[in-house]
Amino acid sequence: MKLTVERTHGTKQWTHGKLYLNGVYFCDTLEDEERAVKIPRETAIPCGTYKVIINMSNRFKKLMPLLIAVPNFEGVRIHNGNTKDHTEGCILVGKKLKEGFVGNSKSIFKDLMSRLQGVKDLSIEIK
Repeated sequence: MKLTVERTHGTKQWTHGKLYLNGVYFCDTLEDEERAVKIPRETAIPCGTYKVIINMSNRFKKLMPLLIAVPNFEGVRIHNGNTKDHTEGCILVGKKLKEGFVGNSKSIFKDLMSRLQGVKDLSIEIK
């Protein structure tokens, strides 16, 4: 399965985008600001394509998507949360309700995980 994040707009603090599953819109996303070089917990993921695995997060104590080989950073995940303060350099999923905020994040994340269950070949392209 191919996930795609198309970034739509942002500020010096956050970046909104849309998440597609095999080319079909699924939800909105929120990340930290975009910069040329990834700074842990402060910036969005560099554009590119990354392998994704589903594994246990020691921090969240549940199965979550993990992006592999993100330049200059480890532990980049897709997870729930509502604001830039919750991203810590990761991708938040939800429905954009206002600038710099996504809502319904827990239910959207749960739906995403049910769709990813059992998928063997998983990747994400960040545009």
